[in-house]
Amino acid sequence: MGERTQRQPSGLRAAASLAPWILFTAESTAFVLLAHYSRVMPPTDGKRYLTSTAVFLVEVVKLAISLTMALYDVSKTAPPSMPATSLFFSLTSAVFSGDSWKLAIPAALDVLSNSLLYIALSNLRAASFQITFQLKFLTTAIFGLMLLKRSIPARKWGLLLLLVVGVALVQIPDASPEQMLQDDHASYHFPRSLEEWKAVKQGAGAGSSLHKRSATYEGIEEDILTADPHLNPAIGLLATIGASLASGLAGIYFEKVLKDSSNHISLWVRNVQLAVYSLFPALFIGIVFRDGEKIAEDGFFQGYNWAVWTTIIIQALGGIVSAFYASNVQRDARSLATTANIILSIVGSIWLFEYEVTASFLLGSAAVLVATHYYGNPTFNPAMGSLRPPPIRIDAYEKDPAGPDGSPVAPPNDFSIKLPTSPFLSDGMSSSRPTSPAPGHTRVSSSRNASASYFDEK
Repeated sequence: MGERTQRQPSGLRAAASLAPWILFTAESTAFVLLAHYSRVMPPTDGKRYLTSTAVFLVEVVKLAISLTMALYDVSKTAPPSMPATSLFFSLTSAVFSGDSWKLAIPAALDVLSNSLLYIALSNLRAASFQITFQLKFLTTAIFGLMLLKRSIPARKWGLLLLLVVGVALVQIPDASPEQMLQDDHASYHFPRSLEEWKAVKQGAGAGSSLHKRSATYEGIEEDILTADPHLNPAIGLLATIGASLASGLAGIYFEKVLKDSSNHISLWVRNVQLAVYSLFPALFIGIVFRDGEKIAEDGFFQGYNWAVWTTIIIQALGGIVSAFYASNVQRDARSLATTANIILSIVGSIWLFEYEVTASFLLGSAAVLVATHYYGNPTFNPAMGSLRPPPIRIDAYEKDPAGPDGSPVAPPNDFSIKLPTSPFLSDGMSSSRPTSPAPGHTRVSSSRNASASYFDEK
């Protein structure tokens, strides 16, 4: 009975330790697949949604969740008689006090990264984007070396070089220009109702859950691109590299702010600060300056459907989950989550988007998987010397300090007993019976004090 009660808590702890990276893997994979689908699916009412509005709503959802949890944390330490307005004002003072203004830089970089993610997923296949976006390991390492003065071992530089080679292999086009043009103009139609999903599951069609459509009508160029979006791999690659740079710099700068800060601020308050400062660039740069005319003409929620709303909610929840578990998840679990994320994205692209896998893609994917898995795994060391146990280090206070004659000296506050000494012992000679002193030596009296005691007076 006792063994059963001991196994249950251990199983719960194991499940709790696995939950963060499972959530992270599911969120990241679902976001990539849904975001790409929302950019290539048939538009709603002939209009495709604006990415600036999606980025802004992601920050609004993150702010709402973080603000609710931050208020809950403040209420736990506040007296029960404190009104809700006082709680809100105390939280406001905590958000905008101290060095909170420093988080405006990573917040703006986060908005830029999210905007570039939508551009990249509008021009790249989901599998290609997921693999290429692993360049954030390289950008994070470089910015960590520059801003945090981190040392990067030689084996990690080798893994980063393998990562770059793998991304380059993935981006190599193996198809002919005519086939690439045909594939770029092709869009995919998902079953959008339960009846269509059932028909697909029962084997309707040619055994595929996707239906290719081609643009065959004449019209304005903008309408053609809306109905059948053109995938531009060059723009997608540049957007992915830009998103990797912005994401890496934002993460390193945020870590630097936390290390330099002397105030202890809860993680939920930090999330509120990031969300608040992210609203300004998302609103004024993305909505007002970039898409203000389109929003005024066709509305803020033009082209919105279930896929867009699901993508926004998943991205917002993923940002909070990744920030909350960033310091709790072990590195080996993170590397495992990244590896599973890449594999699931590739499988999802093949199954949902009829992605044709090439030899260069497989080789590059394998290289990226090896690099990302072992880069974040601290237990990996190809050197044979790593099998030896670490050397024993003795601190200064554990060493015996030596006196002028080489004999150990007791600490100043140590209560010690000093026994009588003889010239024979000082010369390195010892005997079990008394003898006469050697020539040239004089007998030394006992080291007793005036009170005939062997104890030193302190």
